[in-house]
Amino acid sequence: MASSEARTRQKKRQRTPNGGVRAALFLALFTCTLRCSECEKPSNIVLILADDQDVYLGGMTPMKKTKALIGDAGATFSNAFTATPLCCPSRSSILTGQYPHNHSVRNNSLDGNCSSPLWQKGPETTAFPVYLSKQHYQTFYAGKYLNQYGKKETGNVGYVPPGWDQWHALMGNSQYYNYTLSVNGKEEQHGDNYEKDYLTDLILNRSLHFLDDRSPQRPFFIMLSPPAPHSPWTAAPQYEKNFTDVKAPRDGSFDKPGKDKHWLLRQPSNPMPSTSLNFLDNAYRKRWQTLLSVDDMVEALVKKLEGLKELNNTYIFYTSDNGYHTGQFSLPIDKRQLYDFDIRIPLMVRGPAPFIYLSINPLIIHQPHIHPCSHSTFPSILTYVYLAPTFLDISGLNLSFVNMDGQSFLSQMAPELRNGTARPYFLVEYTGEGHLDPDPACPKLGPGLSQCFPDCVCEDAYNNTYACVRTLAEHNLQYCEFADTESFVEVYNLTSDPHQLENIVKKVDPTLLQAMNQRLIKLQSCEGDSCRATKI
Repeated sequence: MASSEARTRQKKRQRTPNGGVRAALFLALFTCTLRCSECEKPSNIVLILADDQDVYLGGMTPMKKTKALIGDAGATFSNAFTATPLCCPSRSSILTGQYPHNHSVRNNSLDGNCSSPLWQKGPETTAFPVYLSKQHYQTFYAGKYLNQYGKKETGNVGYVPPGWDQWHALMGNSQYYNYTLSVNGKEEQHGDNYEKDYLTDLILNRSLHFLDDRSPQRPFFIMLSPPAPHSPWTAAPQYEKNFTDVKAPRDGSFDKPGKDKHWLLRQPSNPMPSTSLNFLDNAYRKRWQTLLSVDDMVEALVKKLEGLKELNNTYIFYTSDNGYHTGQFSLPIDKRQLYDFDIRIPLMVRGPAPFIYLSINPLIIHQPHIHPCSHSTFPSILTYVYLAPTFLDISGLNLSFVNMDGQSFLSQMAPELRNGTARPYFLVEYTGEGHLDPDPACPKLGPGLSQCFPDCVCEDAYNNTYACVRTLAEHNLQYCEFADTESFVEVYNLTSDPHQLENIVKKVDPTLLQAMNQRLIKLQSCEGDSCRATKI
């Protein structure tokens, strides 16, 4: 009898996992259930959009925390470009996923449709926050929006664009102190007290409050648009002494004559006078100082997400609306030009960590690499018309329902997750701004110019209007046509001439020029699917 009972107990032990195995299985199943329940909620999204931050001239150098927490922990896109090198049309492309010729915002002026009633009644109604709101995202905006936002002609501060649940937007252009905010449609005045008013810190603090007050059951989208490193380059008090020995880089195209370029690049004095050199060095140094507060912002936001246990379900994007120059081709400071220093921008993305799930066999645990590996660099071409569809792709929206020129680049961050095709070329377009009357400080230059800096060097003009096609695949070329009386053309081979010193339009095979011209014509009139075609 005893022998029979022993044999029965032995058979039970053979059929039943021991306590350790049972515990491991229970823990795995519990983890699976917990993680899968989390996966039912779409990922959160954070977009941090700096103002005028270059990548070409070392603009990311002060951002040590940002590079560690986003770039090194996720992906860095080495070939990211703006669709147009100016704040308002670039931001409009981010919001709509469209090229400027489709959203019709041409420059920073009201006449150029910046935050105009035409923009508000048209493209803004189908911007990505509208779709995210329909996807039940909680949406939060803080900082600079569009340059003409809040003006009388654009609805004052009482106007809140559709799709935003929480709205803390700056009236007008970037400021650090003494500004006006629209807080959910109510005017809020700010002074010059650092603790209460410094805009970079203020928008961070309000985003942290939003995270505390949100509903944990629904995903969120946060967009923070600090003023840095845009003029007037006002650093936080604790950073005013940093980088005192830093000067703008003197290599590449710095203080080189704009030979064979559009007339606007041929008008600066060369070599630059000491007054211009001092001016641009001071600007360069102060720009870096303002960025230290943005670096702090990124660190605080990542820590907050980690503390809320949301970091592993959040995509964090860091970028800028356009690049910048300080002395290139003897132009003191600005953007608006077709060259890499103005159109190339930083772009880093940190995605959710790979999740763990159980296969049919509950004891085999897989860990698929569906998100960026740590410290990955992606050479694929990306432009700002890609951002909005990527956000909507993350939200789970069927992109066939939206009219956007760009395509999601989620597939390039996670090849196993989506099927995607890399585009071999892209469009850059810009419409110049000017004044009807001559600048009083520079009367000899005549009318039609703007952005005139020390020593009467003007950075823009009505006929500084151009469109370019840029390719890195077949040839590392840039082909640009100006809308002026000359129909001026600039062509650069960036493999042999990375600083775009020589316009080779007279040396290039006419067959290649014709092909680039035809491609540009088609891109300038593209819309939706035709903009995404890999062969034009």
